Amino acid sequence: MRGSLTTERNLQAGFSLLEMMLATVILLVGLVAVAQLVPASIILNGRNRSDSSALVFAQRELDQFVDQPLSTATFNDALGNTCNLGLATSPNTVQGNPVVVINNQTVIDFSAAPQPGYSFDYPDPTDPNRTSYDVRWAVILTTTGSVVASKRIILGIRPNGDVYFQPVTVDTMVEK
Repeated sequence: MRGSLTTERNLQAGFSLLEMMLATVILLVGLVAVAQLVPASIILNGRNRSDSSALVFAQRELDQFVDQPLSTATFNDALGNTCNLGLATSPNTVQGNPVVVINNQTVIDFSAAPQPGYSFDYPDPTDPNRTSYDVRWAVILTTTGSVVASKRIILGIRPNGDVYFQPVTVDTMVEK
C-alpha cells in the first residue's frame, strides 16, 4: 500500500520551472504587443481629428464660395480672408492654384507654391495643439459671351508641415 501512495503523490507534482518560464514569456510577449498598440492608436486618433476638422472647415469655406453670385470675382469670407473666385476674362482655364489628376480625381497640387488670393492659412481655434491648415483652391469659369455661366471650384486643405497627410479635397460646380 505504501508504494502506491508515493506514486500517486509524484503524479500530482504541479508545474515544472520550465513550464512556468515558458508561460511567463508568452504572457510578456502578449503584453508588449498590446502596449505597442496604445501609442499607435493615439497617433491615428490625432490624424483622424485633423482629417475631420479639415473636412468640416473645407465644407464651410466651400459653402461661402457657392453662396456668392456667379459674377462675383472677389469677396471676404467669414474669417476676413480675401478670396478670389476667378475672372470672366479667362474662361475655361484653371485660375488660382494648379491642379493635378490623381485616380481620376482633380485635386490641388500642394507641391506648388500657394497662389495669393487663392490661399490662406487657417489656425484651428478648437484644436488644443493649435494645428494650422493650408487652404488652397482653384476656379474654372465657363462663360456665355462675357457673362459667367458656371464656376467649378476645387478646394483643398491639409495641416501645415504634414507631408504624410492626404489633403482633403472638395469639388463642386455652380451654374445658372
